[in-house]
Amino acid sequence: MGEPIILTSDGGVTKDILRKAKPDAVSPTESLPLVDVHYEGKLADTGAIFDTTYEDNSIFSFEIGTGSVIKAWDIALRSMKVGEISKITCKPNYAYGSAGALPEIPPDATLIFEVELVACRPRKGSSVGSASDEKARLDELKKHREVSATNKENEKKKREEAKALAAARVQAKLDAKKNQGKGKGKAK
Repeated sequence: MGEPIILTSDGGVTKDILRKAKPDAVSPTESLPLVDVHYEGKLADTGAIFDTTYEDNSIFSFEIGTGSVIKAWDIALRSMKVGEISKITCKPNYAYGSAGALPEIPPDATLIFEVELVACRPRKGSSVGSASDEKARLDELKKHREVSATNKENEKKKREEAKALAAARVQAKLDAKKNQGKGKGKAK
C-alpha cells in the first residue's frame, strides 16, 4: 500500500487501493450510476466489524449521487473502477455524524470500509447511450447495409455482362471457323 489518496479537500475521505482494477475497467458515470459492491465496515478506533456483505456473500446495490448511502461512499465509489478493492476511511461528517446509525456505531466515529466495486449498470429502462445516439447508430447501420446491397448488385451485373461478352466472343470464333471453309472449292 502506498500513500492514501485524499478524495476531499479537508481530508475527510481517503482511499487506499488494495487491489487495482484492470486498465480497461469501467467506473460509475452518469450513464452507469447503479453500483454493486461487497464491503466490510469497521470502527477505526477498535477495528470492530459493524457490517459486512461477506458473511452471507451478498451484494449491496445503490445509485450513486442520490443520498441513499453515506457521503463518503458517493465520493469514493466515483473514483473506483470495477474489480478494484479499496480501503475507504471516512471522518464522521462523511459517515453518520453525531447521530450515529446503528447502536454499534458510536456518535462521531471514524469508519473504515473495505469496498470491492463489483459492477456498474445503467438505470433500469435506460441505455448506456442516449436515444439519439442509438438512432444515429441504427441509421448508419442501415446506410452501410444499403451500400453493401448496391455493391453486391453491381458486382452481379458485371459478372453477367462479362459472361455475355465471353459467350459472344466464343460464338464469334465459332462463326469465323464455319465461314472459313465456305466459298472455296476443292482443286481437282
